[in-house]
Amino acid sequence: MTKTKVDAARPAGKIELLRDKAWARWTALGLLAMGMFCSYVFMDVLSPIKDLLQSTRGWDSTAFGTMQGSETFLNVFIFFLIFAGIILDKMGVRFTALLSGAVMLVGATINWYALTDAFQGSSLQEWFTTHLNYIPVFDELGVSPFYEGMPASAKLSAVGFMIFGCGVEMAGITVSRGIVKWFKGREMALAMGSEMALARLGVATCMIFSPMFANLGGVPDVSRSVAFGVVLLMIAMIMFIVYFFMDRKLDAQSGEAEEKDDPFRISDLGKILSSLGFWLVALLCVLYYSAIFPFQKYAVNMLQCNIEFTPLAEDSFWAKDAVTYIQYVIMLVVAVTAFAGNFAKQKAMRFGLFGLSIVSLVVYCWMGYQKQSAGAIFAVFPLLAVGITPILGKYVDYKGKAASMLVLGSLLLIACHLTFAFVLPMFKGNAVGGVIVAYVTILVLGASFSLVPASLWPSVPKLVDAKIIGSAYALIFWIQNIGLWLFPMLIGKVLTSTNTDIEAQVAAGTMSEEVASVSYNYTWALVMLACLGVAALLIGLYLKIVDRKKHLGLELPNVTEPSAEKVGVEEAEVESVDM
Repeated sequence: MTKTKVDAARPAGKIELLRDKAWARWTALGLLAMGMFCSYVFMDVLSPIKDLLQSTRGWDSTAFGTMQGSETFLNVFIFFLIFAGIILDKMGVRFTALLSGAVMLVGATINWYALTDAFQGSSLQEWFTTHLNYIPVFDELGVSPFYEGMPASAKLSAVGFMIFGCGVEMAGITVSRGIVKWFKGREMALAMGSEMALARLGVATCMIFSPMFANLGGVPDVSRSVAFGVVLLMIAMIMFIVYFFMDRKLDAQSGEAEEKDDPFRISDLGKILSSLGFWLVALLCVLYYSAIFPFQKYAVNMLQCNIEFTPLAEDSFWAKDAVTYIQYVIMLVVAVTAFAGNFAKQKAMRFGLFGLSIVSLVVYCWMGYQKQSAGAIFAVFPLLAVGITPILGKYVDYKGKAASMLVLGSLLLIACHLTFAFVLPMFKGNAVGGVIVAYVTILVLGASFSLVPASLWPSVPKLVDAKIIGSAYALIFWIQNIGLWLFPMLIGKVLTSTNTDIEAQVAAGTMSEEVASVSYNYTWALVMLACLGVAALLIGLYLKIVDRKKHLGLELPNVTEPSAEKVGVEEAEVESVDM
């Protein structure tokens, strides 16, 4: 008598799907994540050169904030994100991924043209100068994306950013839905956290390279930075096209007809909106993300205003472009070794990778200090998150505690913004001390941000039916977009209203635009962001209470038992008799 082992991963006779293969589903994740990486680069490509926009294009803080807030204008007020969710539920992941990539590329191209020299002095510039100064209804409500006196380049840039914003938010809900499709019942929190960790390396990439391209050749030109982002969005489009074919093969294997099954009904929205858990998660999302994404757009300028950087001589080694490439390679070493260390089987290999990551991080930070670059300093934002995201993702997948993670993230968020507001300014004039405080706080802020994708997004499938997940994500993103529209503008207005002396000196000609752009006091803007963290903390605590009472399952693990275990044993053994 002999024994043969039967695959316990699935019931006998069930065809192995593409997503059952680890390499395939992680490849699909990589394609989606790379697409989002490129979009994240473009999303913040102007953030590290806010000072150059003021000195070369005449954008003050109000113009910059209004333009940055325009990214979500159509999503919020024309309800494009709601339509995007309907498109996603009705047309499927692969179609919506291609559509989002094309929309992003069109908007980015318009944004680039607005900042080129070709636009300056053109008839189009004249048109934008004399038009869009008053938008009926929107002006009365105080939500217009334009205003009288707004530079023409900022207006056209805002138009492009609106279109790009439609595409990038559509891509966001599409990627979330795609991950659910490929990873449901598996390591979904790890997948979502890993996707966001890679995507957020895009923030570091634009912080490092945007200033370099803008200052290439010693002549500032902000359009070069935007062109860099446009090229990356072309690469994102290629990633989505490759994913299209993988997703189609999966549907062909499984017999799923995502585009035709379970058509969207208006009544489905009622099911989502009637869920208290959904509303608490949505409010947590808008509060938390409003304290992070708008801050990213001002973070480099905030550092420039609180740390006294010493201009480098043109012949200095640290002023060369080669240093930027070297530093970026070191940053990738930090990210790759930190991420890979979580999956090393042998203890020696694991500690070796983590050790190399820490040493590389120290070298990166030292080079950032030597470069005297605020962009290089803030680029460490996602690095700690890359290392701890797999840990957090696996913990939520196998142990649960997603709501508790959100509470912890809120506490760290509050601490970081208050440190930027009150502690960092105390070190102004102390170059080394200020840089150290900045590095530590930025790393912790990035770590707190990694708690959200690992805990919040995987919780949504527990709150709504599978067939309306796309609409649920769209609603959450729409609510989130209200904050992402509002707070960039609010930060700009707070900076203007609390720095009236700077505005007066510029108007009087006693202070140049270059000096003014790095002289703002950010205290009250940062206090406002810290208050968002306090509100998120209170809602997170209430969510834990609701989860305990209503048994929403937010504190439960994501990984379910393999289906074979329901019909057999964990590793079935079937006896066969040799005759």
